Amino acid sequence: MAENKIFAGPRVRRIRNGLQLTQTAMAEALGISPSYLNLIERNQRPLTVQLLLKLASVYRIDLEELQGEAGSGLAELREVFADPLLAGELPGDQELVEVAEAAPNVSGGIVKLHRAYREQAARLRDLAALLADQGHMAALADTRLPMDEVREAFEARPNHFGRIEEAAEALHESLSPGDDLSGSMKAWLRKEHGLAVRTLPVHVMPTLRRRFDRHSMRLFISERLSPFDQLREIAIEVASIAIHEAIAAELEQFRFSTAEARRIGRFELARYAAHALMMPYAAFLAAAQRAKYDVGVLAARFQVSFEQAANRLTMLQRPGSGGVPFFLMEVDSAGNRLRRAGAQAFPHARFGGACPKLNVQAAFAVPGQLLAERVQMPEGAEFLVIARTVDGPQAGFHERVRRTAILIGCEAAFANETVYGAAAGLPAIAVGPACRLCERQGCLPPITRPLGLDEMATGLSVFDFQ
Repeated sequence: MAENKIFAGPRVRRIRNGLQLTQTAMAEALGISPSYLNLIERNQRPLTVQLLLKLASVYRIDLEELQGEAGSGLAELREVFADPLLAGELPGDQELVEVAEAAPNVSGGIVKLHRAYREQAARLRDLAALLADQGHMAALADTRLPMDEVREAFEARPNHFGRIEEAAEALHESLSPGDDLSGSMKAWLRKEHGLAVRTLPVHVMPTLRRRFDRHSMRLFISERLSPFDQLREIAIEVASIAIHEAIAAELEQFRFSTAEARRIGRFELARYAAHALMMPYAAFLAAAQRAKYDVGVLAARFQVSFEQAANRLTMLQRPGSGGVPFFLMEVDSAGNRLRRAGAQAFPHARFGGACPKLNVQAAFAVPGQLLAERVQMPEGAEFLVIARTVDGPQAGFHERVRRTAILIGCEAAFANETVYGAAAGLPAIAVGPACRLCERQGCLPPITRPLGLDEMATGLSVFDFQ
């Protein structure tokens, strides 16, 4: 019967070094030559069952030490290489296994360096936010990913693109959709471009929302999507074809640094154009003013989702014909901010949006329920904020629903123009821009103030500050 063989050279070397033995001394105790032990430690010879038993009996070693995986070191390395900055660097886990096994101290050093990098990046972002709050622009050196570059560019400017709005209104009028925009867009795609739209089952498109097949000239839409999201995917395709010149003209204004950033920016503008096509500017603004910006009413009237109607409210800033200047933020249950936009740019310095006391965090506890309240920033600025959860694509029985929360807000001065104005009469909730910058007592200590530790008295927070 063939022997079972295990290649565990780095582990044998760590055991030998831990016992402070030379290769000659260990080889003599195991009854093998030093050159053979050297080959074992370099994984050029296997550890046979007989050698494993000999190691266990001579050095009182637990066999699991030699047969186990790299353990927590491998898990931490996986976390490091999951960082977007390093994503795609490795084809698989095999190299990580080799590093974790062969050089555990080097592996630990990589993890420590990555943690230090993340901590310093967080401090730089906090410092930049603090300087921006004081009216200074920080030119901090930072390696930005294309997605970060696009997000920063869109968040820093008003969420209104005039060329796209005009082109989308003209396209909507030419389609004459009546009450069936989806049917009109499908007919236009078929007539003008010979392109058919087909909905595919989950097992055919398990991870895609939409796919355009150039060979068969068919646009495939996943059945996972709600009717509202299916409508938006079709609208994105129609807008990308019909008003591509307006999208290209707006994209040119950004002057993104890489082709990848331009591709992401083009997609974001096509998504904007889809909303403009589904909810034409003049009609949507008139309906919003009549309904006092009731998002639920607008969603029903234009046959769109809550999330789509909320997004559209941030776009109503046409010169001479603007609406209440709303801003929007979307977060997941872990607190990651996925998207931010504003009619007058997202108010980073005045609002921030990173406070755990905001109702967008509480929305996850009551899915589907609308929460409205007035909040007050440390310097006195007040905002009306409305939050509600939204569900992503339909999940299967064994899958977890992708749920995020949407926050839309405006300055409290506009509250009475909205149906949510009653919330403006409630006591304001004290919030801050971000935990590291907020100097409200009873929360986390900020980086702007020294700690005031007192062994004789303890405040509401873990650490009080002066």
